[in-house]
Amino acid sequence: MPYLLRKIVILLFTLWVAATLNFVLPRLVPGDPVSVMLAKYQGRLDPSAVDALKIAYGLNDLGSPISQYFSYLGRLLHGDFGRSISLFPTPVLEVIRMALPYTLGLVGITTILSFIIGSALGLYSGWRRGQAGADALTPVSLFLNSMPYFWFALLMLYIFAFQLKWFPLSGALDPFPGDAFSAGWWSSLLRHAVLPAFTILVTSVGGWLITMRNNVVSVSSEDYLAFARAKGLTERRILSRYVFRNALLPSFTSFGMALGFVVGGAFLTEIVFSYPGLGFYLYQAVVGLDYPLMQAIFFIIALTVLLANFAVDLLNVLLDPRIRESRA
Repeated sequence: MPYLLRKIVILLFTLWVAATLNFVLPRLVPGDPVSVMLAKYQGRLDPSAVDALKIAYGLNDLGSPISQYFSYLGRLLHGDFGRSISLFPTPVLEVIRMALPYTLGLVGITTILSFIIGSALGLYSGWRRGQAGADALTPVSLFLNSMPYFWFALLMLYIFAFQLKWFPLSGALDPFPGDAFSAGWWSSLLRHAVLPAFTILVTSVGGWLITMRNNVVSVSSEDYLAFARAKGLTERRILSRYVFRNALLPSFTSFGMALGFVVGGAFLTEIVFSYPGLGFYLYQAVVGLDYPLMQAIFFIIALTVLLANFAVDLLNVLLDPRIRESRA
């Protein structure tokens, strides 16, 4: 219990630090939302109209930075992120509600698939090292892992959407896909998701493959494997019982962190494909100095990463007897 309590205290403190940075960092961006808002009208507004717009956007009484900070914390505790400036008068939570399913569906599924595929290939590459097929996976994975994924996204978009016209150029749905969750709706959704999903999958598999391979190579040199062979255990049982389980734990920790970052979306991929996930709206918020939307998305990313880290830490205690004994 002391261990769990300590982890909860650290979680809450880190969340407060993240919320504070979330308040400070957007305000370090040059300019302010008022000037961005008025630039749309190129100075043609009279003072009364300017004041009316400030009141409508909630910018009429910003107050001192300290008062803004405490007001921000108070709204945060109540789950009130205000209204988006760039998408006024839509509430920030409504923007997030619309974008989050696209991000979770696209980035979440591809993150899980890339972890499974990369870890399986890494296990094979590390266990069968010395064979031509297993060794060939390493340079291929290094190439994929170092390839800029926005460049690969542009390449996929040019070849398969612009030239061959097999897939749509942008968006997540056709203009009139039919009723929600109908066959036509699902068909439209999947066709729009193929290219961005393939881009994320191809460019992320290499990292998981390299990590798992290194873990397998490290575990293979441990003394308990020699002891297991001396006991007469089969190679299959050694692989499944000792190698895979111990090599997976470090990758599992990284996977938990990756899941925490899922809600942030695949930033550049969503921009390239104009896919309406949280990453795309975060870019729109930064360009428009939309403080409420920026703060909400940054806070949700920080919260999910911290919760994912907390959950993985607890699962590691359950999965690894060595950690469990050290915490006892």
